[in-house]
Amino acid sequence: MKLTILGGGGFRVPLVYGALLGDRGEGRVTEVVLHDLDSGRLSAVTRVLAEQAARVADAPTVTATTDLDEALRGADFVFSAIRVGGLQGRADDERVALAEGVLGQETVGAGGIAYGLRTVPVAVDIARRVARLAPDAWVINFTNPAGLVTEAMSRHLGDRVIGICDSPVGLGRRIARVLGANPKEAWIDYVGLNHLGWVRGLYVAGRDELPRLLADPDLLGSFEEGKLFGTDWLRSLGAIPNEYLHYYYFNREAVRAYQQAERTRGAFLRDQQAGFYEQVGRSDGSALEIWDRTRAEREATYMAENRETAGAGERDADDLSGGYEKVALALMRAIARDERTTLILNVRNRTTLSVLDSGAVIEVPCLVDANGAHPVAVDPLPDHATGLVCAVKAVEREVLAAAESGSRATAAKAFALHPLVDSVNVARRLVEGYTAVHPGLAYLR
Repeated sequence: MKLTILGGGGFRVPLVYGALLGDRGEGRVTEVVLHDLDSGRLSAVTRVLAEQAARVADAPTVTATTDLDEALRGADFVFSAIRVGGLQGRADDERVALAEGVLGQETVGAGGIAYGLRTVPVAVDIARRVARLAPDAWVINFTNPAGLVTEAMSRHLGDRVIGICDSPVGLGRRIARVLGANPKEAWIDYVGLNHLGWVRGLYVAGRDELPRLLADPDLLGSFEEGKLFGTDWLRSLGAIPNEYLHYYYFNREAVRAYQQAERTRGAFLRDQQAGFYEQVGRSDGSALEIWDRTRAEREATYMAENRETAGAGERDADDLSGGYEKVALALMRAIARDERTTLILNVRNRTTLSVLDSGAVIEVPCLVDANGAHPVAVDPLPDHATGLVCAVKAVEREVLAAAESGSRATAAKAFALHPLVDSVNVARRLVEGYTAVHPGLAYLR
């Protein structure tokens, strides 16, 4: 089975390959094709993968190419993990937004909109190529903003594109762990959009254990989200939010922390990863060891400004292992082998949430089998969540419209409608600022 990874020179590709090395069942991936625009990055990552595979019998073969059509042709699965504009683009997204006093995070607020405006045209081109060159392939989208990009691609690939994120999985795992439950045996009632969702229940043997957690301040304050949001706020919500909702609930504090930070997250990753690729390029030593050291630092500093604002301290060691590659492998296995499972995924709504239309991509538990991912019926959102979900989905639709039409006014409308952008004038200045620094936004007129 052939797996093509777009963004194959990306830093997290070894996580995916490592997961593939542990998969020994029938119908496993035997061929991995890495595609990237940067041949130097491809070379570095290929070295890491070669070391990973050195002691594994029958490891999937790895080839690398800068030719997109060659990479896609004949693929059974396509992992899309591109970053349009690179990490310099992310750093610019943050800088332009913070100069206007609004959040510049990669997927939330002004930064997420700018990233989406750059990425959607490229993602749509990829979707069209997949439909032409690998019409039977399943596309698993890692590219952020994951929900928005998945929805853009779904307009050309239908249900054969599925978005993934490890945030809901990690959240459910932490809640189960603090309650003394096995995460594999728990049903997580989670609903929302990507990076905008809530756990409303965690069922073990048919019993909802979340009320027990919410009623115990010591338990509630003992894990990442309890420290991040505070126990009183979680009890007021009656739910556990995805960590990215910290940007909404504590926006002023988050913006201030980002403005006061020595470097933004994007600038940190830009410099860190540039150092990794440079070190691998000039070293005859172990590329895998260099990668391991770099990854440990990356994970430990995740959302550091938010945790500092909340006084949450360092991340727990159990939360440093990531997980999106495990979700991707489980999804791929379920489809390829009809190994039915339940995963929280980004899929088209159909009739799951009545406040959104059928084509809106949402993030909910899905039953997965050989025919793809099928969203599970969920209870309606509470009013406080409905408002945010509908507002952000409206913004996503304006981003899609701007990307399709090239309308500068529509792009400004997308910024202005976002709950974390507080002025139409600021929105217009954001468009000016982003188009000035991003060649990928030259299509906006």
